[in-house]
Amino acid sequence: MIHSCFVMPNEGAERFTRMRKLALLLAGAILMASAPLLGHHGTGISYDNTKSFMRKATVTEFRYANPHPQIFFDMKNDKGEVEHWSGEIAANPSQLVASGWGRKRSMEALAPGTEVTLTIAPSRAGGTVGLVQKIVNGKGEEILRMIGLGNPGPAQPQQ
Repeated sequence: MIHSCFVMPNEGAERFTRMRKLALLLAGAILMASAPLLGHHGTGISYDNTKSFMRKATVTEFRYANPHPQIFFDMKNDKGEVEHWSGEIAANPSQLVASGWGRKRSMEALAPGTEVTLTIAPSRAGGTVGLVQKIVNGKGEEILRMIGLGNPGPAQPQQ
């Protein structure tokens, strides 16, 4: 009679190989799960807060999305030509909700055609992209200001 306490000569090597494969699989899963953390940008790297400016604009679209809501708007450049801009809002949706700006309220306040005054930090890469630091509606009411990113610095008024 053979007892189960006896180990076959190759059984230890097979068990070691299985454990090694499991460890490699687990390490790969952890690396894949952490990859999105490496892809997130810092606003200080992407946008230049020292060159922030204020300008009147007309909202063309607002997307209440993760990780950051997006606003698309038209505004005139220094030559009076209309430019189509996109802006990232630094606050994420949960921060907006905590400050009283849920999806419905935000979508209504920033509906296409809404006239606003924006404070924007332009992209360091150039173009018509920026970080929206503050939004004021046509009545002069502040709709949004930066949340949790410190003082955006003085903005230069522009028409």
